[in-house]
Amino acid sequence: MDSVRIIEIKESVFADNDREADRVRARLKEEKTFLLNLMSSPGSGKTTTLLRTIERLKDDLRIGVMEADIDSSVDAETIARTGVKSIQLHTGGMCHLDAGMTEQGLRELGTADVDLAVLENVGNLVCPAEFDTGAVKNAMILSVPEGHDKPLKYPLIFTVCDALIINKIDVLPYFDFDMDKVREYALRRNPRLEIFPISAKTGEGVGAWTSWLKKQVRDWTEE
Repeated sequence: MDSVRIIEIKESVFADNDREADRVRARLKEEKTFLLNLMSSPGSGKTTTLLRTIERLKDDLRIGVMEADIDSSVDAETIARTGVKSIQLHTGGMCHLDAGMTEQGLRELGTADVDLAVLENVGNLVCPAEFDTGAVKNAMILSVPEGHDKPLKYPLIFTVCDALIINKIDVLPYFDFDMDKVREYALRRNPRLEIFPISAKTGEGVGAWTSWLKKQVRDWTEE
């Protein structure tokens, strides 16, 4: 009987994507544009957190935002009202963006006059973490109502991220959420993870997050 050929399609797809992601980063470096990939589950407060971030940084940085969703343009319209550049990316039913899609979005956004480009990825803790988008840094949002055990259940996204924003700390008294445990679990996955507890609703803690992000942008664009 003939031997069966086994083709590792998934590995090949990731390898091709990783090469494309490296090319995206190289172009961003030349253009002095910093790309942040922002990930989370639906309802964690990505758009509200982004609004707070823009509010703090728009006087210091030229900002552009790419809103990725399966459908609708609600988030892009919300961001556009802040006065920064904003476009909507429809994924055609896909639950993530890869480097090629991100590159397309960056071309449409236009990065010549952008210091900080933010990709608000599709709401999902699994698929977006698997694909390198070409971002300089990855950040994720975990909201208090989701529970402190998520680093145990979804390890990859905590591993690939540089920053963890713990949102909705204003509702901590109403949920069985252990801040010490989530820190322990998250740092077990990624000891280099920067952690920022915030309330996007009240603004508490947002300053520490935006100061960190501003430094990352400056370091990238001024090298």
